[in-house]
Amino acid sequence: MTHIIPCVLMRAGTSRGPFFMRDWLPEDSTERDRMLVKAIGAADQLQLDGVGGGSTLTSKAAIVSRSLRDDCDVDYLFAQVGVGQPTVDTRPNCGNMLSGVGPFAIEQGLVAAAEGETTVRVFNVNTGARIDVTVLTPEGRVTYEGNTRIDGVHGAAAPIRLSFLDAWGAVTGAIFPTGQRTDVIDGLRVSCIDAAMPIVILQARDLGLNGREMPAELDSHPGLLPRLELLRLEAGRRMGLGDVSRSVVPKLVIASEGDDDHSITSRYFTPWRCHASHAVTGAIAVASAFALPGTVISSRVLHSGPRLINVLHPQGRIAVDVHTEGEGPEAQITRAALVRTARKILQGELHLAD
Repeated sequence: MTHIIPCVLMRAGTSRGPFFMRDWLPEDSTERDRMLVKAIGAADQLQLDGVGGGSTLTSKAAIVSRSLRDDCDVDYLFAQVGVGQPTVDTRPNCGNMLSGVGPFAIEQGLVAAAEGETTVRVFNVNTGARIDVTVLTPEGRVTYEGNTRIDGVHGAAAPIRLSFLDAWGAVTGAIFPTGQRTDVIDGLRVSCIDAAMPIVILQARDLGLNGREMPAELDSHPGLLPRLELLRLEAGRRMGLGDVSRSVVPKLVIASEGDDDHSITSRYFTPWRCHASHAVTGAIAVASAFALPGTVISSRVLHSGPRLINVLHPQGRIAVDVHTEGEGPEAQITRAALVRTARKILQGELHLAD
C-alpha cells in the first residue's frame, strides 16, 4: 500500500529537505519518524527511494504547526534523518532549515503576510528557543527572488533574517553546561557551549592542524574522526546530555585564527563528518564563544554592545550580528542575528511505499 501525503521541498540556507504541516504526518512520534525515514529514503546510503540527497545536509525535515504559545506564531520541529540508517534525531535545531519556516508558514496560511516584509515568530520545539524570521512579502506575497548571496549556495535570492532571542542555554539550561568556560578532555583544552546548538570547540593547533584544511582533508586525516568522537562522547556526558552515541548533539568545531580581530575560522562537524560549509546554529555558538571571555577562542577584542563577527568556513563566511551586555565574567549574549536565503523547489504529493 502506498501512502500519499502533501509535501513542500525547499532549499533552506545551505540545507535541503521536505517541509510538512504537523497534521500531514501521524500524531504518534514513532509512526511519524517511520514516515520521515521513508520520505527521505534514509535506509539507503544514496537515498534513491526518497527525496534525500545522500548527505546529512540534504537528509533533513521540518515540521510546522500553529504555535501553542501566545508569544509565537508557529512551532517548528526539526528532524535530522539518517543517511544509510533508518534513524531520526529531534534533539538539535537546524538554523538553515529554519530559514524556510517563515516562507512556508506564510504560504500555508499560518501567518498573514504584511505589505513589504513579514516577521514570523518561531518557537523551536527541539531546543525551546524563540527566533524571529523576517521574510520579504512585497504586495503581501512571499518572494524568493532577490540579490542576496550566501556562501555555499549558487545564485542569489531574497534575504531572510533570523534573529535568535533566547538561544543561550536553551538545551542544557546553561550557556556553559559543564560549569567551566574551558575544560580539558583527552589532554585537549575545549569549550563546551550551549548557544543555539550545544557544541564542543577546540583549537586546530592542539590537534597538529592549521585550521584551514578542507572538509575532505579532515575526513580522511588518519585517526582524527575516531579521536573527535571519543572526545564528543565525554563532552556530552559532562554537558548533561547523557549517552550521545546515537545523537548528533553535541556538534564539534575545530577553530583557528581568523583574518582579523573580528573573525574566527571554523571547521564544523555534523558530527561524524566535516560540514561542507557551516551550520547556522553552529555559527551562533562559535560567535558567542568568540565574543565572551574565558573560552578557548575568546577574541582579543572584547566589549559590550553590538558587534559583527565573521565565522569563516570552507565555502566563505557567515556574518553574525551579536549583542553583548556586561563586562568580564558578567558578560552575556542577549541576541544574535544573521541572513540566509531559501527557495521553494516543489510543492505536491509525496508517495511513500508501505
